[in-house]
Amino acid sequence: MNIAYLDCFSGVAGDMLLAAWIDAGLPTEVLHDTVRRLNVPEATVTVERVKKGGIAASYVNVVVDASVPQKHRHLHHIVKIIDAATIPPRVAERAKRVFARLAEAEALVHNTTVEKVHFHEVGAVDAIVDIVGTCAAIEHLHIDRIVCSPIAVGSGTVTCEHGVMPVPAPATAHLLRGVPIAACDEIGELATPTGVALAVTLAERFGPPPAMTLRAVGVGAGTREGKTRPNVLRVLLGEAAGPAAADELETDSVVVLECQVDDATGQALAFAMEQVFAAGAPDAYLTPIMMKKGRPGQLLTVLCPPERCGPVESAVLRHTSTLGVRRSEAARSKLVREHQTVETPYGAIRVKIGRGPGGIVHCGPEYDDCAAAARRSGATLADVQQAALEAQRRRKEEQTRSP
Repeated sequence: MNIAYLDCFSGVAGDMLLAAWIDAGLPTEVLHDTVRRLNVPEATVTVERVKKGGIAASYVNVVVDASVPQKHRHLHHIVKIIDAATIPPRVAERAKRVFARLAEAEALVHNTTVEKVHFHEVGAVDAIVDIVGTCAAIEHLHIDRIVCSPIAVGSGTVTCEHGVMPVPAPATAHLLRGVPIAACDEIGELATPTGVALAVTLAERFGPPPAMTLRAVGVGAGTREGKTRPNVLRVLLGEAAGPAAADELETDSVVVLECQVDDATGQALAFAMEQVFAAGAPDAYLTPIMMKKGRPGQLLTVLCPPERCGPVESAVLRHTSTLGVRRSEAARSKLVREHQTVETPYGAIRVKIGRGPGGIVHCGPEYDDCAAAARRSGATLADVQQAALEAQRRRKEEQTRSP
């Protein structure tokens, strides 16, 4: 299992995180290609080596052509840009989730709806590049799990479009609800809305680094000059280590949200499911049921992390006709998961592996990879899946034979 630890001892911003991936080994060509695929012609990126407080780091600068008129965007405008880009589905899905979190925070600050939120600073072209670029980095580096440190937010005030505001700024403060923040006497805004939205959306948990074998360190620089600490963010990349990596089950808890509806069309329910996933739910499903008065209906069940319960619950209430949502907490035991990439006659395919007591207990090729390979080659989906399983079996046998 590949793990990324975000060390936000000096805050987090979109450009800092993007630069840290580059410093940790993301090829610059991947970033440039992602920007081209976004089809935002006024934006280009440059990458350079800099020093912050004597610490060497990478710095990514998103250059926006000033001659191209910039306008405020709504969430649906940004979603349209992401959907039109020829980027992997998982990259697009992650990016849209991050922007959905930003929209929710801005809506709370301005007492409006997600649909009516105008993206100002956070909706600029550079934020789109930072967010989509980071999601592309996670995909390219095959990151399976992200853990984040408590976030240093800074102190004092910041001047934004709405005047002088205390640190953390209003939208940032809403995004940080339920997230540990670190004490910090550095004056200024260390944690930006874009950076915090990325961290809280993509991180599985917050706390100390997990047990892992460290294989890469990336340092990303921001634009400010810190007085008490360098303005950098560190990313630690490694592989899961220790007994839990192979012989134990992981445990956590999730919130289970449920409601039943008997007056919604299939199209309405499908749209509601999309909105629930966009709000941060990792899983949701519908079960046919028979309701009172003999009417057939659907039971909507949603699983979500405790910190995403509010936005997900709001999505259920907003996009279905239910008048209430039941909420409960459930403990989970999980296999330790990782991805391995195998070579097949149809190209590289990622295989998801679940490990528990006794070794590998589950192995399955990633559907999106198999479907893409089948479309390219003209083979059947079953042929590609079987080839991936055979390649994984051969790899396992070779590893077993190795001294």
